[in-house]
Amino acid sequence: MSGLARALLQAGRLSTQQIDAVIKQAAAEKTPFIDTLLKSDVIDAPRLAAFCSETFGYPLLDLGAFNTELLPDKLIDAKLMQTQRVVALAKRGNKVSVAISDPTNSQALEQIKFQTELTVEPIIVDHGALLKLVEKLAHSAEQDLNELIGDDLENIDFAEDEAAPVDAGGAVDIDDAPVVKFLQKILLDAINQGASDLHFEPFEKFYRIRFRVDGVLRDIAQPPLAIKEKLASRIKVISKLDISEKRVPQDGRMKLVVSKARSIDFRVSTLPTLFGEKIVMRILDGSQAQMGIDALGYDPDQKEILMEAIHRPYGMVLVTGPTGSGKTVSLYTCLNILNKPGINISTAEDPAEINLPGVNQVNVNDKAGLTFPIALKAFLRQDPDIIMVGEIRDLETADIAIKAAQTGHMVFSTLHTNDAPATLTRLMNMGVAPFNIASSVILITAQRLARRLCTCKQTTTVPDEALIEAGFNEDDLDGTWLPYKPVGCERCNGSGYKGRVGIYQIMPITEEIERLILNHATALEIEAQARKEGVKNLREAGLVKVKQGLTSLEEILGCTNN
Repeated sequence: MSGLARALLQAGRLSTQQIDAVIKQAAAEKTPFIDTLLKSDVIDAPRLAAFCSETFGYPLLDLGAFNTELLPDKLIDAKLMQTQRVVALAKRGNKVSVAISDPTNSQALEQIKFQTELTVEPIIVDHGALLKLVEKLAHSAEQDLNELIGDDLENIDFAEDEAAPVDAGGAVDIDDAPVVKFLQKILLDAINQGASDLHFEPFEKFYRIRFRVDGVLRDIAQPPLAIKEKLASRIKVISKLDISEKRVPQDGRMKLVVSKARSIDFRVSTLPTLFGEKIVMRILDGSQAQMGIDALGYDPDQKEILMEAIHRPYGMVLVTGPTGSGKTVSLYTCLNILNKPGINISTAEDPAEINLPGVNQVNVNDKAGLTFPIALKAFLRQDPDIIMVGEIRDLETADIAIKAAQTGHMVFSTLHTNDAPATLTRLMNMGVAPFNIASSVILITAQRLARRLCTCKQTTTVPDEALIEAGFNEDDLDGTWLPYKPVGCERCNGSGYKGRVGIYQIMPITEEIERLILNHATALEIEAQARKEGVKNLREAGLVKVKQGLTSLEEILGCTNN
């Protein structure tokens, strides 16, 4: 017997026979007791509301006289609102006033307290009026979402092995159709716009989705705040994450099947914030590694030096640059060139971002004890020809990688430094012996990604003084070319840029640079020698792209140091 039934019986409002009849009918129809009670006409909704207010000592409110536009924005999850028939009316300090028709529904009150982390104050309302308000609010949220989805969703789906069903514990509906369609549309839009990352960000008053396109974050949508839990749960389910764990960060992967010939992987990262879980998804498009060396933007002389280095039988090639500068794509392009039937290639990454058939890829897992050094030691027992280490982070990893390069293996890796000369001093600062660096490293490439001008670009006039200050010399200002500026059109969404182009500093380790390394030279001394040997710094390499009309002067000044 429910708490409400017991209260009505004890107060003498209904007889035992009436209560038993209602309970029996509710069990047969599988409906809540209060719905069956009001349908049986033994008591009407206004009288029941007045009884509950008087008996349990809670305030009584006429919802018809309440301005629903003043309701707090999505304090309670829409699924909880619909299943438990409750509505948050107001929030004051650490208390939330909740409209409820059955105050004995302790489960609803506990769920609200858990979800909002606030003290719950029940307000008794007419059951019929409450049901109408719940339906109105639920319909409004779904309508807002359907307007965002539109009717042009293509036929895409998630890989079956990625979308294994997970019990949501009744808290959220992970198969909610509008949410599923909305997520598919967002992912498809991200792919079509060439985004590299998607950000799902919950805040107190709104929910924001942003794409990083050509290195710049853009606002894309602000869906209803009520869907944040459903959307997060849907993403976590298809990424094989624990949807019940919301207190710690999690990392996972998912695969979107766009067509029979194309599927795209996403790396998913969740982070607990003040107002919910922020989710960032990195798009890992394996087709980027198949573009070829020419599509990356190397100058002909740079390409020749790089190709000669990677085809050597042993040694170390290092790629350096900040996060998001295209290091992974450059490395995988080189590996794709070297990926032949007679070559054994192994990679250790955190995590593997691009799936390359024919390459043995290993995800390092520090918690399980599979670190970079452990993976490298295992590789050396696996008869390797080429080894790729995702990143050299410590002395142990550097030592093993260098020994592998010295014992007849080609080793590729990355470091986070500003330019090529600084990479050598970074290794020395790690504790790597200079003679080990000099005898193993054969080439260092530093890189940046600059936004490529769209076809709507126009020539512009820049004073010679400004061009010389940027890094051009007087011989470059021969009047045969003009810099271009971004304009903006429909194709580039008004930004003036579409896609990106690589800027590279290619520094081979010559005998003179080896001598400097052995003498513990500084980065400035190594850079001076490299410039004598014709190595362009990143600014000079970028200015070549300006001269070629591929990007703007402002973009190069913004992404390179002078």
